[in-house]
Amino acid sequence: MPSELELCREHPELYIEKIREMNLPDINLMEVCGTHTMAIAKAGLKRMLPDNIHLLSGPGCPVCVTPAGLIDEVLALAARPDVIIATYGDMIRVPGSVRGQNLGKMRAKGSRVAVVYSPIDAVELAKKNPDKEVVFLGVGFETTAPGTAVAVQAAAAEKLTNFTVFPMLKTVEPALRALIADPAFNVQGFICPGHVAVIIGEAGFNFLPEEFHIPAVIAGFEPEDILLTVYMLCRQIKEGRPRMENEYTRAVAPEGNPLAMAVMDRYLAPASDMWRGLGEIPGGALMLRDAFSAFDARKKFDIRPEYVPDRSGCRCGEVIQGKLSPDMCPLFGKACTPGDPYGPCMVSSEGTCAAAYKYQEV
Repeated sequence: MPSELELCREHPELYIEKIREMNLPDINLMEVCGTHTMAIAKAGLKRMLPDNIHLLSGPGCPVCVTPAGLIDEVLALAARPDVIIATYGDMIRVPGSVRGQNLGKMRAKGSRVAVVYSPIDAVELAKKNPDKEVVFLGVGFETTAPGTAVAVQAAAAEKLTNFTVFPMLKTVEPALRALIADPAFNVQGFICPGHVAVIIGEAGFNFLPEEFHIPAVIAGFEPEDILLTVYMLCRQIKEGRPRMENEYTRAVAPEGNPLAMAVMDRYLAPASDMWRGLGEIPGGALMLRDAFSAFDARKKFDIRPEYVPDRSGCRCGEVIQGKLSPDMCPLFGKACTPGDPYGPCMVSSEGTCAAAYKYQEV
């Protein structure tokens, strides 16, 4: 007998009709994963769904939620002749508080900036360049945190003194709690991030229905996964019975990945840090534990980031919170395009504005 996902693949129109037949009032469903944001835009799901079902993009792009003040500190490090910045590709074009200043521009002017595909690549870079300080930009959510922790483990085993991590890791649960605490919060269900759930498991999102009575479904990344997830959320809302459901059972176990969580716990600890649009969130970040402070770039270089507001006109912070659609920003598609981005939501390959622009979603 075919699974529900197989049925949805074969007959997606039936699930759209099932959603329509529920005759629900206007409801907002929020995804908090940049890969979901891109998949929704690419498949045109917003245009396919009934008019009463609204899909909002939350703070699911790690590059986008990194505040400008933190980027300014990274750019200052990149200007040092003794430093090599090692980073994922998405960070290359993210601007700081001054438009036009980013790692890509600095590399063109002679700064040492290397794009790596994994944190271990940065460790290898440090081994090959003993006369330079290699600083890896540890950006991401729980998805990339285990890899960052393993890099610190490897650097410690090699007794490297020229490798550090600039911690920019964020955690999803505190951000969702911050969204829900906002008086303007108006979301009736969450499309939970499959990549994060692979690490933290179903249990990592139980708080949504248990504490806040908000329906939650962990989703995979094919269009049919997301459509089925929307149907499952609508079904919960129709029944008036919020619960945690896992659509992405082929990858997400109830307990998550215990090995990944163990290595995270050994090297990283929850801490407060700034999020673009959401401000300082207690426990919303992961920092290196004190025992591994020798590998912490913020401590080694005495970096104390200051809060810097978004540049005038940029509404990225509100887009990240799902309060505005990209076309409601006056810069969208005009002063801010992928070729000349004004804010990180247009820069990142997972950014809401980049998705809307690329796939003409608005």
